[in-house]
Amino acid sequence: MSETKNNTKHEIKLLSFDIDNTLLDFNTLKSRFPKVWETYNNHSNVLLAYNTGRLIDDVLQLIKKGILPKPDYIIAGVGTLIYDYNQKCIVKEFNDVLDDGWDLESVEEVIQSINHPISQQPSKFQHSYKRSYYFHDATPELISNIEKDFVKANMHINVVYSGEKFLDILPKWANKGNALQWLLQKLDLTTENVLVAGDSGNDSAMFNLDGIKGIVVANAHEELYKFTKHRQIYHSEGNFGDGVIEGLVYYGILPEEANECLNIDYTDDFFIQQELNNIANEDENEKIALIKEGYKHAVEALKKNITPLGFSACSIKDNVPNGTDENYHSVWARDGAITVIGSLSLIHDEEIHQCQRQTLLTLIEHISRNGQIPSNVRIKDNAPDYSGVGGICSIDSGIWVVIAFYEYVNVTKDINFLRNHIDSIKETMRWLGAHDSNNDALLEIPEAGDWTDLFGGSYNILYDEILWYRANVCFGRMLEMLGDYDQAGEYIRWSQVIKKEILLNFWPSTQQKLFSSVSFAERQFTLGDTPYLIQQTTPFDFSWRCDVFGNVLAFLHGVLDSEKAHQTLKFMLGVGVNDPFPVSNVYPVVTPGDPDWRPYYTVNLLNLPNHYHNGGIWPFVG
Repeated sequence: MSETKNNTKHEIKLLSFDIDNTLLDFNTLKSRFPKVWETYNNHSNVLLAYNTGRLIDDVLQLIKKGILPKPDYIIAGVGTLIYDYNQKCIVKEFNDVLDDGWDLESVEEVIQSINHPISQQPSKFQHSYKRSYYFHDATPELISNIEKDFVKANMHINVVYSGEKFLDILPKWANKGNALQWLLQKLDLTTENVLVAGDSGNDSAMFNLDGIKGIVVANAHEELYKFTKHRQIYHSEGNFGDGVIEGLVYYGILPEEANECLNIDYTDDFFIQQELNNIANEDENEKIALIKEGYKHAVEALKKNITPLGFSACSIKDNVPNGTDENYHSVWARDGAITVIGSLSLIHDEEIHQCQRQTLLTLIEHISRNGQIPSNVRIKDNAPDYSGVGGICSIDSGIWVVIAFYEYVNVTKDINFLRNHIDSIKETMRWLGAHDSNNDALLEIPEAGDWTDLFGGSYNILYDEILWYRANVCFGRMLEMLGDYDQAGEYIRWSQVIKKEILLNFWPSTQQKLFSSVSFAERQFTLGDTPYLIQQTTPFDFSWRCDVFGNVLAFLHGVLDSEKAHQTLKFMLGVGVNDPFPVSNVYPVVTPGDPDWRPYYTVNLLNLPNHYHNGGIWPFVG
């Protein structure tokens, strides 16, 4: 699940949750929420309220049948009625507020004058403070005109449009947010004490309350996602009740083990069984001996790369440079950061520990005036280089350094080291964030601007976006270590938005899901379904290749849930990305004549098919 956590349980006193397509799948009424809630919740601490478009009798039937757990309050009819479940009565004082300016007969007259196909919903959805209609595919302009028609009729009412087909006309004080606000005053609570959850436009009023905390489920309509994207709201990975459970764990209302109820058992899968059988047939002593030998040689190799400026890209005394090979006699941001992360278990070795620290110092001390981490720093003269072949900047160098800085401090607990350099890390995050030029949460990467030297990805590239998500989590955690909880919370929340945008843009499907009003396949014409995160998207095209490194990082950093990760690993094993062992970095490779082929792939014979970044074998990826 998510890498984020928000310890605000002591503040939250009331839950206000929509029902249909939030707690329950509207079509099947299925949900794991009731069972998890009854198992883990301590009812004496948090009040549960349903805030729904359903009428009260309908909600009471769902509770009676055990489809929903018993609440404390029910706000029904899109905020037109409040029911005290414990006292088994309607809160009549609330109705007095709704009478002001409400005239049912005049409402129906205005509706009849609308020049657009409209039909009344069944009588079970109507009551004296609510008129509900089917109103398909209305534009924002049309809804605005309806509101103006009511103003002209001297009626100040609420027009609520949701799900691209439901139109509700309510008294001016009636919506889910106003009703919730009234209930809070009655209970002597503030909006800081509330957690709301929803999936559609008629839930926006709840999320619009000042200081509100919230959960937007993964199946939410685009209208609600856009409304909450830049707010302090948790965007869950799970659909319906699973997403609510995930959010409740995030906010500390439910314990971490509640998420275990959402896991799927894949142990019967053919590939997993095959691997388990292989492991069972291995000689345990032989396996341990091999691991010990590999560990010994790995430490020896690592120590050969220790230099006064940090870890070099290769052993200098064992490699005589030829031409551009001299670049390897440098401390590289990307290579150095990955080496720091990978060697943190050796922190007890003082020689390695000092080199880890020096690697980070060398890179952070050469930050440019605009916040860019150098691509590498030459060991012979301590000179930084901020670009590669063709003067292209290295976007992921800075991202890796942010991640490595957090991992290092998290292990060493060297808060003074972090405090001394947090301003530089902030500048790097600003520089990186400036590459999100359209404010959609994803970075725009220049062509061949990341680890795949002279390999032609550009714009939104999976690998870089995964790292950007992780960097926001790591930076938020570092701010937490320094006590800056408000700023930390914003970066951690924004990481969830980045994660949602990654899934929306890189996990295509012919089914409409997540927040897309049009499916990815319809926009890109021919892609169809894939069981992995695709390599790249731009406003004009996409690359449907499987970036092995990007997909593995997506699972390790929590962008993919277990179900998607299972599909991805099964696909990669099925097409043989690990043959030859350990693993090639992309499937399938790019060949001459392919639309993705670039003439510069022949430079220095680097990216020919099955070479280097074009399907070459990468032990550190494997």
